[in-house]
Amino acid sequence: MATATYPPPPPYYRLYRDYLQNPKSAPEPPPPIEGTYICFGGNYTTDDVLPNLEEQGVRQLYPKGPNIDFKKELRSLNRELQLHILELADVLVERPSQYARRVEEISLIFKNIHHLLNSLRPHQARATLIHILELQIQCRKQAVEDIKRRREEAQKLLKESLATLDGH
Repeated sequence: MATATYPPPPPYYRLYRDYLQNPKSAPEPPPPIEGTYICFGGNYTTDDVLPNLEEQGVRQLYPKGPNIDFKKELRSLNRELQLHILELADVLVERPSQYARRVEEISLIFKNIHHLLNSLRPHQARATLIHILELQIQCRKQAVEDIKRRREEAQKLLKESLATLDGH
C-alpha cells in the first residue's frame, strides 16, 4: 500500500482555475460567523462581552453600576487583600486547621481584582491604539520634514551647479 507524503488538495481548488485570467471568477468568501460556534470541541461566541461576576458564581465585592471608580475600588481591594494575607499568616500560626476559609476569601478578592482589571481592557486597547497612531503621525511628519530638507539641499546644489556652469 502506497502512502502520499502530502495529502491531496481540497476539492474546491478547482473553483480557482481561471483566476489568473479573470480574478472575478473566484467565489466570494464566506460571510463572517455571528453568534456562537464550536471550535475544537469548545463553544465560543463572537460577542465580546465580559460576563458579570454573578454569572460566574462569584460574589462581587465592589459596587455595581456603570460609574465605578476603578482606581478607588482597586486600591480598596488591594488593601483588603493585604489584610487577608496577614490574617492568613496569623491563622496559619495560631489555628492551622482553619486556613481554608481565609484562602477562599483571598481567592474571592483576587477574582474581583481580576474582573475589574479585565473590565479596563477596552480602555487600555483604545489608549494603546491612540498612542500607536500618534507615533505613526509623528514618524510621517518627520519623514515629510526630511524630504523637504533634502529637496532644499538638492535645489541649493542645482543652483550652485548652474552658477558654476554659467561662470565658465
